[in-house]
Amino acid sequence: MRNLGSLLFAGGFLVLGGTSVLAHHSFTAEFDVNKPVQVTGNITKVEFINPHSWIYVDVKKPDGTTENWAFEAGTPNTLLRRGLKKTDLPAGTKVTIFGYQSRDGGARANAANLTLADGRALFLGSGSPNEQPK
Repeated sequence: MRNLGSLLFAGGFLVLGGTSVLAHHSFTAEFDVNKPVQVTGNITKVEFINPHSWIYVDVKKPDGTTENWAFEAGTPNTLLRRGLKKTDLPAGTKVTIFGYQSRDGGARANAANLTLADGRALFLGSGSPNEQPK
């Protein structure tokens, strides 16, 4: 009976654990490492939600219109461990973000680095912390 309980527990753990793994997407499924992108603009919103945080930035295009970019960053826990809090990036903060654009070519990217106007650089979770645009 004891072995049956252990077996049921292990089976349940595998089923539940496998569900969360299947729900997570791969970088290459959504983003293209051959499409590096760097934009400068003002933060409009920051979301610290699982499984990834999101930073939204208004970017002025050459024609004078504004485009809102969505940057996927690391998990909230990862960013907090690196010393970044949601309150460190209030709306209106000017930033430069480097990352990799979505495969569909839209205004969405996976963020690697964020640089504040004062020059402070933050690693957001994708690629190498030392990686910079080419």
